[in-house]
Amino acid sequence: MKEKILTAVSTLMIFLPWTILPLRTFDWALESPAAEIIVYSYAAFMIFSGIFTLLSYTTAGVKNNLMKICLVITLMYAVGAAAIVGMSLI
Repeated sequence: MKEKILTAVSTLMIFLPWTILPLRTFDWALESPAAEIIVYSYAAFMIFSGIFTLLSYTTAGVKNNLMKICLVITLMYAVGAAAIVGMSLI
């Protein structure tokens, strides 16, 4: 049961970062203070989801095929988010 819950949470974490696209259609989301907060919040979530999925895969031992796909995608999200944060801090 624990494996199914961790797999479901990791699967949902794949789709949540895509909610930034409809959010950014609003004018207030494109203004300076709100835009940075939104981008940093989504980046922090993507880094967290990559770490969560990696820990679920390695320490919890959830090694089904869906979790392998989730691991690859969330780690790509995490690396991209870390690159975005790194570029914006410099």
